[in-house]
Amino acid sequence: MTSIYDQDLPRNEANFAPISPLSFIERTAEVYPERLAVVHGSLRQTWAQTYARTRQLASALQRAGIGKNDTVAVMLPNTPPMVEAHFGVPMAGAVLNALNTRLDPEAIAFMLDHGEARAVIVDPEFAGTLARALKLRQATTPLLVIDVEDPLFTGESTPVGTTTYDAFLAGGDPAFAWSLPADEWDAIALNYTSGTTGNPKGVVYHHRGAASNAISNILEWDMPKHAVYLWTLPMFHCNGWCFPWTLAARAGVNVCLRKVEAQAIFDAMRQHGVTHYCGAPIVHGLLVNAPAAMKEGLPAGVKAMVAGAAPPASMIEGMEQMGFDLTHVYGLTEVYGPATVCAKHGAWDALDIGERARLNARQGVRYHLQRDVRVLNPETLQAVPQDGETMGEIMFKGNIAMKGYLKNPKATREAFAGGWFHSGDLAVQYPDGYFKIKDRSKDIIISGGENISSIEVEDVLYRHPDVLAAAVVARPDPKWGETPCAFVELKFGAQTTPEEIVTHCRQHLAGFKVPRAVVFGELPKTSTGKIQKFELRKRAGSAEAIDV
Repeated sequence: MTSIYDQDLPRNEANFAPISPLSFIERTAEVYPERLAVVHGSLRQTWAQTYARTRQLASALQRAGIGKNDTVAVMLPNTPPMVEAHFGVPMAGAVLNALNTRLDPEAIAFMLDHGEARAVIVDPEFAGTLARALKLRQATTPLLVIDVEDPLFTGESTPVGTTTYDAFLAGGDPAFAWSLPADEWDAIALNYTSGTTGNPKGVVYHHRGAASNAISNILEWDMPKHAVYLWTLPMFHCNGWCFPWTLAARAGVNVCLRKVEAQAIFDAMRQHGVTHYCGAPIVHGLLVNAPAAMKEGLPAGVKAMVAGAAPPASMIEGMEQMGFDLTHVYGLTEVYGPATVCAKHGAWDALDIGERARLNARQGVRYHLQRDVRVLNPETLQAVPQDGETMGEIMFKGNIAMKGYLKNPKATREAFAGGWFHSGDLAVQYPDGYFKIKDRSKDIIISGGENISSIEVEDVLYRHPDVLAAAVVARPDPKWGETPCAFVELKFGAQTTPEEIVTHCRQHLAGFKVPRAVVFGELPKTSTGKIQKFELRKRAGSAEAIDV
């Protein structure tokens, strides 16, 4: 029987439109056409100009035969063409594949083939890598290569394509009549996971999820109109956590940055009055540990967002000394970047730094527009007790979750088994509903039948004043099966010994959790600053044991 609320109440264009972040730039260009949108070197580009260029890009792509569900790859740093691609590519109906610029040619070739890219836009800095990748492709379909020319790039480079980015845009219509997707479930972006074992998986985003996460970013950060955002986070990483679309919604300023260096970051903050930036812990650590003279004259109240490892007390304290307000978020590629936040409470301000660090180290609660996040028993899918001790797996449900893995139905089914997205992260949930990661399921160290959380040991290592970065992995042990092996990157000039690190750990950990080996040196990291534990596992077997 038809409900009275459905009788003669048809859905039509007047009362229903697909949700898409593309509508954000359209509105901002109409309401704030002369507001600054993009800063890059001497370039100052308004929202009206940026909108016109994105429409030109969409028009030019369609004129080149690229349209609905075609993949357009980009190999770009955080520069204006990267901002424009986040709008122009989907305006053409195509899907944006932002490639990790630090990958090797073999990985790039795989992604171009697997994603069936029809075009690729490349910065001169990465032209050599792309040229080698093109030779490794297995696909025989033609690929349109568009070379960007950037006056801020000062190195040597040989063009790869047959046209430049500006020449390509000149062939497009700045008044191009693009349209919203017919279905908000349509794909907007393709992002590849890190692929630490085997080939990476292609994560497909939809328009509804991209818009949901972009809006949630605003709500979680109380982001005002015309925020000035510094691009320290790579836009190739989960589409910059959806912040290109967030900034369009807020008519903010994209301050572009080719390279992440402390001096360049501080200079940009002072020059442009930066109000917001995001980054992995290594980026924030870079700023905290910079010389005091470099930090002089910074704008007050800069809001920083950190994801990855939980911020230790030393980082929170260092950020506060600079006058920065740090927000801790958590997520994965499969959930559009951050999808939970450690929402702070006013009462926490009165607590000592150690207790604040403990509370802020939690991964928190769901984003506003995410339907649900729970810590569940991975076998029964029942919620674990909220006792801060019982471990389960973090699972997501809602609009801020991928469509699935491209051309990988088995992995997609496994990821969404039981109606939840399975993160693979093991955590506990507290009585207040906040949860804290204890480890990745593959990173738990089992020593003599006892589970050791590598994150717990790392938290203790970060409390040592000489430790800049730390990672703990399992080391094979003939007696215990596995024991913790600590890889430690010391601060410049530190003289700490491995034995002193072990002594420090003994003061805070049960004996069986203390590292049996400590290795000093620079830690291998991904392009987004995450420590590559799979590389460290390869080294752990040859690490020399310490008598503990």
